[in-house]
Amino acid sequence: MSRKKIVVLSGAGISAESGLSTFRDAGGLWEGYDVYEVASPGGWIKDPEVVLRFYNERRRQLHNVKPNEAHIALAQLESKYDVVIVTQNVDNLHERAGSSNIIHLHGELTKARSTVPPYNVYDIGYRDINLGDECEKGSQLRPDIVWFGEAVPLMTDAATVAASADILIVVGTSLVVYPAAGLIDYVSRETKKYIIDPHKPNVSGIHKNLEFIVEKATTGTPPLVKKLLAS
Repeated sequence: MSRKKIVVLSGAGISAESGLSTFRDAGGLWEGYDVYEVASPGGWIKDPEVVLRFYNERRRQLHNVKPNEAHIALAQLESKYDVVIVTQNVDNLHERAGSSNIIHLHGELTKARSTVPPYNVYDIGYRDINLGDECEKGSQLRPDIVWFGEAVPLMTDAATVAASADILIVVGTSLVVYPAAGLIDYVSRETKKYIIDPHKPNVSGIHKNLEFIVEKATTGTPPLVKKLLAS
């Protein structure tokens, strides 16, 4: 008998509880950086050194934090279910918690890519990227992050996965950042949906079988996982 499929859509709220800052916490600023200066193609063209410094700082911060109870609980679901995590986060906390099937919609902080097509992607771990670091074809390396104004290459894969869900869990996202927020619309109306967030997102009334868990990720996720593993 095949396992039921759980699709998890995770956002910045789950990582914030591990100590990672988010733009939304500070009105579009991240420790003094304007979002469009460090997360857009225009910002990269204007001052690549500032962009690289910003992501180097994020990478060092990531090295010093750990997965929290919500990340760990979601990984435990794999003992009984076929689990796919679709995350808007660029950190590796789901991987470090033990989850094995993750779609990073917005790229990965621990990877770099070339800046001249066809793009090559490189695992760099927690190392810095500096001006002058080039791919083997001589192009400057940049963070492997999907910036504002760029296409989301894995969106089609994520939509296909969402459409196949028997259970959907949304955690740590306000469901206002598109295109990721639109993934819930690909899920069958009959699919059981759980939304875990301390601020109840405004989700359209067309969605059936919807249960809100008005808690932060670390307090709302473990009890739900325990319930699903026991069912």
